Amino acid sequence: MSVKIKLLYDNEYYIESLVKSITWSGDDGLPHRTLMIALSNTVNAEDQAVKFTLGKELRFYVEENGAFIGLFRGVIFSYDIDDRGNATITAYDENVYLTKNSDTRKFTGMTASAFVKDLCISYGIPVGTLADTSYVIPRAIFREADIWAMITAALTETRKQNGRKFRVWTESGRLNLTEKKGTVVRWMLEDGVNILSANRSQSIEDMRTSVKVIGGDEDKKPLSAVMKDASLIAKYGTMQHVERADMKLNQSQIEQLAKQRLKDLGKVTEEVSVEALGLTEVISGVSVYAFESMTEIVGGYYVTADTHTFENGIHRMSVTLSRTDDLPKLGYEDAFEEVKAKKKKKKAKEKSATDTLIEQIQRVNGG
Repeated sequence: MSVKIKLLYDNEYYIESLVKSITWSGDDGLPHRTLMIALSNTVNAEDQAVKFTLGKELRFYVEENGAFIGLFRGVIFSYDIDDRGNATITAYDENVYLTKNSDTRKFTGMTASAFVKDLCISYGIPVGTLADTSYVIPRAIFREADIWAMITAALTETRKQNGRKFRVWTESGRLNLTEKKGTVVRWMLEDGVNILSANRSQSIEDMRTSVKVIGGDEDKKPLSAVMKDASLIAKYGTMQHVERADMKLNQSQIEQLAKQRLKDLGKVTEEVSVEALGLTEVISGVSVYAFESMTEIVGGYYVTADTHTFENGIHRMSVTLSRTDDLPKLGYEDAFEEVKAKKKKKKAKEKSATDTLIEQIQRVNGG
């Protein structure tokens, strides 16, 4: 079924008739989403059909279940056009301003969520929902850093301490901060249903099986904690990570940090890329379930990057997935293990039959 779209420029002109393709994308490493439009901005091959102005607003809608829903609201940052009227527009949602403002700031005794709120107030960024990140960061000093780098550092420090992961996103021009495992999308990506192609890679390059955290006053009262995973060491060898903690942390906090860092780093890195039929809810920061038999992709994953393409009435998406244990099992995992066991049993039976046949041939030939 053909996907219908609407594209509103400057809250006045609907320009979808000029559009050749639309790419709507996001990435976990960025606070904003991007809209790129390829269009033929002429009707007579001599003049521009619409005079686009930098800084003006674009809104993007897609029809779902008989109604148009808004997927994007943002600001035009670049516009290119050639002598034949072929043009490209790039727009970002309002969270892009987190990357366009830099400052030197010092914060003490604040949670990451309070930190985000303070920054938004300082730079006139409207705020929506801000989840309580709980952990109080003793001290943070940033010199000539952009706001997004500050927020990322605060959220990273929070994750190191309590293991909680958060995402920053925008809705109706307001910044929101929500916990990742609270943004579960109940969508399944499955071979034979909506997956067009898939790839899975695994690596222990970034794994660490031991973590040492050093803290306290190095000269007067140094503190340290070492956490090891004996099972991982037996399997992969000793690979130690060391880091220095804020000197205000006590021994208990340093031990907790080492424990959490070992949990974060003591993993096989798994990255999955999937091409699939488009689902507008599947964007970076949310979670999905995926199942693909050849690559043995099975279970819950976070979407870390997404690119949705709308062209000729067809909506496709390319997503990058990262493994997560935050989601409950759906039963696919157990079923998949059963399938693997049956395949193994079948191969063993086939090998046994082949070995028997070879022995018979050898006896006939006097071997």
